[in-house]
Amino acid sequence: MLIDDVTIKVCAGKGGRGAVAFNKDLMSLGPAGADGGNGGSIYFEGISDLSGLLQFRYKKEISAKNGMDGRSQFRDGQDGEDLILKIPVGTVIHKVDSEEAQEIVKVGERVIIAKGGHGGKGNFKFRAPHRTSPTMFQYGTPGEVFTIRLELKLIADVGIIGLPNAGKSSLLNELTKAKSKVANYPFTTLEPNLGAYYKLILADIPGLIEGASAGKGLGIKFLQHIERTKTLFHLISAESENPARDYKIIKNELAHYNKKLAEKPEYLFLSKSDLSQPQEIKRKIAVLKKINPNTIAISTRDKDSVEKVKKILNKIESEKAAFCR
Repeated sequence: MLIDDVTIKVCAGKGGRGAVAFNKDLMSLGPAGADGGNGGSIYFEGISDLSGLLQFRYKKEISAKNGMDGRSQFRDGQDGEDLILKIPVGTVIHKVDSEEAQEIVKVGERVIIAKGGHGGKGNFKFRAPHRTSPTMFQYGTPGEVFTIRLELKLIADVGIIGLPNAGKSSLLNELTKAKSKVANYPFTTLEPNLGAYYKLILADIPGLIEGASAGKGLGIKFLQHIERTKTLFHLISAESENPARDYKIIKNELAHYNKKLAEKPEYLFLSKSDLSQPQEIKRKIAVLKKINPNTIAISTRDKDSVEKVKKILNKIESEKAAFCR
């Protein structure tokens, strides 16, 4: 199960209390109470595992350790251990009580989300010429507490979209080492799947239907995962009686959710071309090319058509490499 939107409460550790104590060493006098330790802070760190938010499915309140109280003989309390929470790359971190938001975009990137409290001063810090035996001390300060919403948005180079049962998972499996579930019925893919084609990341986005942007079917749950893809591979099944209508359904849903989605670079594929007669394929391709010139017929059972898709991916990869120089 993919958890891509979850709200949790994070509580950084509080600082320890300063100590009131006096020197026990022979022939030594004066205050010897040490400071309390600092509370542990809470960090988020990016990982590549898409299931990283699953840890918060049932555990909704996360706390770092408190700092230890100060002790006698100048022994400071131990700092509370920092807590590092691993979350998937592409996660947006929203602070619910404010409009502040951060995002993790790289594996290993770490951001602090809640700072631990400071340890209080012991009576040693309050000594003065006119105050040789102070009994004053400080309590530690509380750690920061926030309600956090974690929203995962996939970061992929290519997003594979289309109506249910259009062959998206089959194409992803053919192009990468992914093992997405494939079956001859709608909604076999219930969560996004990723695959790597050399240095490109491909995302198989679960089937959208008419009204998805308004919450129908799988709703807008997966539309958010298309926002960060750079290029779209739009699949329409050759079995469709009206491929132009199928195309417009998806484009309308993208535009209703976010106009920028409908403006992304797009390649259109008439999939499962092995299931229809060549004359029928030719007719449907002619219809779709009037909508999008970047239209070709493909079948995962036809090596030549798969090679055409790979050629497109190679072009995208070379453009990506040139941009990163």
